[in-house]
Amino acid sequence: MEEMIRKVYLAMLEYYAGDPRRIQHFIKVHSFARLIGQGEGLTARQQYVLEVAALMHDIGIKPAELKYHSSMGKYQELEGPVPARQLLQQLNADSELIERVCFLIAHHHSYTNIEGPDYQILVEADFLVNLYEQDKPRQVVESVRSKIFKTASGIAALETMFGLKQ
Repeated sequence: MEEMIRKVYLAMLEYYAGDPRRIQHFIKVHSFARLIGQGEGLTARQQYVLEVAALMHDIGIKPAELKYHSSMGKYQELEGPVPARQLLQQLNADSELIERVCFLIAHHHSYTNIEGPDYQILVEADFLVNLYEQDKPRQVVESVRSKIFKTASGIAALETMFGLKQ
């Protein structure tokens, strides 16, 4: 599993070669997803799926920008599964991993009916990074905490990062 994560990491570096902002983003999301997943006690398989999905979650941005001239979340969700599936198949990933990662990519900007700890944690990790990268004000951070965050590890990271702890 660790070797596949490494291969995906390197493949995503190559996929976004010349775009350090996108590379920095997926690396940070992966790091937070790893931290939260470990804190929440995921099984080894759940952690594996989560980490692969975190590295690949924004793979749909490139085709979305080409097709729609936009990187909006709904376009990322629409366009992401195809290149994700192709990349994972090239790396000889198992079909169960491919299907779940493609599902997570196709839903990572959808915040209702979140099912599964990998999905919840991916959303939280992406929010941790986006709230910072987009320099969101405190009231937005607090709103996201109450509406989106569910895991103890994700809430702790959010509160510490944004100084929300009392």
